[in-house]
Amino acid sequence: MTHNSAAALAAFLFGIAGSGDAQEPLREGPPQIVVTGRGEVRVVPDLATVTVGVQTRAATAAQATAENSRKQLAIVSAIKGRGVLATQISTSGFSVQSETQYDRQGQGAPRTTGYLVSNSVTVELKQTEQVGPVIDAALAAGANQVHGLSFSVSSPDSARRAAIAQAVQNARQDAEVAARAAGGTLGSLIEIVAVDYQVPMLQARVAYMRMEASAGASAPPPIEAGSTSVTASINARWRFQPSPPR
Repeated sequence: MTHNSAAALAAFLFGIAGSGDAQEPLREGPPQIVVTGRGEVRVVPDLATVTVGVQTRAATAAQATAENSRKQLAIVSAIKGRGVLATQISTSGFSVQSETQYDRQGQGAPRTTGYLVSNSVTVELKQTEQVGPVIDAALAAGANQVHGLSFSVSSPDSARRAAIAQAVQNARQDAEVAARAAGGTLGSLIEIVAVDYQVPMLQARVAYMRMEASAGASAPPPIEAGSTSVTASINARWRFQPSPPR
């Protein structure tokens, strides 16, 4: 790097450190180096959530509801038979809809041909390996809807702290490179601010419909939780120590 390039970089760094936020007035004081660091830690999800349901049709709302309730009770019982507690199962949707037929000629009045009842439960699983067997059990018991499968991490704090530590290390390395490029060294730390961290939830695409199922008719669907990233970002400021003139 030429002397002019180093001087330009130093002026750029000092300008950033001196002005702080773009909306703040110019600060007076010794030159500073301001950098942003980002850390990322891969973790394996240990929780899963899946929604299973059943739709039934009948000539009357009462018949459709009764048939739906019978099937849903069997589905919930089958899920519990896989070691899932009642506290991990909650109703997430229930609806009754009339099905209407319209006269194509536009002369006759619309008439109700039947009723569609939908009932779904969301199951929170504390072991991701339960997902496949639970889905299989629900389908075998009469479920014809499976959706909303997602994975998450029960205790993200340790991963978050590791990501913050990595973000600080990365920020310091960048700051040291900038200081050397500007013709000086990195001075004492002024400030570190943790600005953001994220523990994303993995959403699995599941559109599973099976109108008829029997126990043992098929193997449980293979479901893999994979891994997800816990990320953290920090802003840090150090004093810049110019090299003494030779």
